[in-house]
Amino acid sequence: MADAATQLKLPPPVPPELERVPLVGNNRDLGWLSDKIAGIAEGKTPLWWWCAFVPSVLAAGLLGAMLVYQISTGVGVWGNHHPTMWGWDIINFVWWIGIGHAGTLISAILFLLRQRWRTGVNRAAEAMTIFAVICAGIYPAIHVGRVWYDWFLFPIPTANGNWPQFRSPLMWDVFAVSTYFTVSVLFWYMGLIPDLAVMRDRARTRLRQFFYGLFALGWTGSNRHWSNYEKAYLIFAGLSTPLVLSVHSIVSLDFAVSQLPGWHTTIFPPYFVAGAIFSGFGMVLTLLIPLRKICRLEDIITKRHIDVMCKVTLATGSIVGYAYGMEFFIAWYSGSPYERFAFLNRALGPYWWGYWLMIFCNVVVPQLFWCKRIRENLLVVFIISILVNIGMWFERFVIIVISLHRDFLPSNWGYFKPSWVDIATYLGTFGLFFTLFLLFMRFLPMIAISEVKGVTPQADPHHPLGGAKANGGSLG
Repeated sequence: MADAATQLKLPPPVPPELERVPLVGNNRDLGWLSDKIAGIAEGKTPLWWWCAFVPSVLAAGLLGAMLVYQISTGVGVWGNHHPTMWGWDIINFVWWIGIGHAGTLISAILFLLRQRWRTGVNRAAEAMTIFAVICAGIYPAIHVGRVWYDWFLFPIPTANGNWPQFRSPLMWDVFAVSTYFTVSVLFWYMGLIPDLAVMRDRARTRLRQFFYGLFALGWTGSNRHWSNYEKAYLIFAGLSTPLVLSVHSIVSLDFAVSQLPGWHTTIFPPYFVAGAIFSGFGMVLTLLIPLRKICRLEDIITKRHIDVMCKVTLATGSIVGYAYGMEFFIAWYSGSPYERFAFLNRALGPYWWGYWLMIFCNVVVPQLFWCKRIRENLLVVFIISILVNIGMWFERFVIIVISLHRDFLPSNWGYFKPSWVDIATYLGTFGLFFTLFLLFMRFLPMIAISEVKGVTPQADPHHPLGGAKANGGSLG
């Protein structure tokens, strides 16, 4: 009787249809997580990393050569001409800025909303954000023509009393993007501090121990350190959240404050923000699906993570599709023949192929994510994510080139074609991006060790593996 009285009465099992897929597969323990994630940066450099790194460095070198050529020769080497005075430079600037939005959204907004699935992907997404903004920042710097005057963009007092034109939205870009980049770097570094301490304690060489220890800022994992860390992380999340909405809104004002048909519309800020998140999640999927397989991270980046990111992509893609339709409605409802012509020219003009490719990649293809079987097929998800990236590039092409190439005077109409310098520079930015990303994952934990541990059953005080008690007794 005594044994029966002291026997624990465990709660009834959860029905299978209500049971969620765990965020860490196969009930991995905390030690395994540390070994697996830190081992990517600690182990011997794999062959596949060199096979990806060498071409990336060569492409980054191509970027450097193109920048030297453009600066020494002039921006006339681009394909820009009258009336298409903005071409691949602004297209690629807006595209790279959009790519960088998913990282801050995952890290900041989903943190404030207590979405626990973010922990497996936020570190790589944050790094992607920083590297994408670096690639984007190259284009405005060389777009001014005389790069040695770039410092005029900042409000630095001069003897001549020259000040930036603060009424220009291009100036707003400078402050919005630089603020976004600064806060993103600080936010990323703040999350790295506990993991840098882990790497410091596991380091086998004095050099690694010194550098990891230097940037770990003396972290010991004490209660006081964790308390200060969580407060600081919450503050940065609060600062980053409005930046997610403001940066691409301000970028959209480059177009919306003009009087040009096709640009002069108030729908641009929310439309650009949704498109940026859409393209950002597309790039996160493009990067993490191969890395998940190559680095054998299936138990950390689970199919549940992929499934949720597919749903976010579907939602934002649907918003973008609604914006496309609303643009045509506004053009018709406005009664302006110029607005109507601008949008009919997008769909039926010389660049009709770019417009319909955009519609296919950004509106039609993401609707496949309504099907669960599609979301669970990682090869199909990977292909769709690449199509999303292509479609969002063509969205910027449609907005910029197709709106400009036919202005109010038919005698000015022309057909824009990028020059070889445009193409080589764009390919070079991919080299820079992948070089930085590969270096990041080679020397730093690409997944937040401490945060992933926080979503395991062992970290849940209400779970039996976390030490929960039932009926006043111990499960141990």
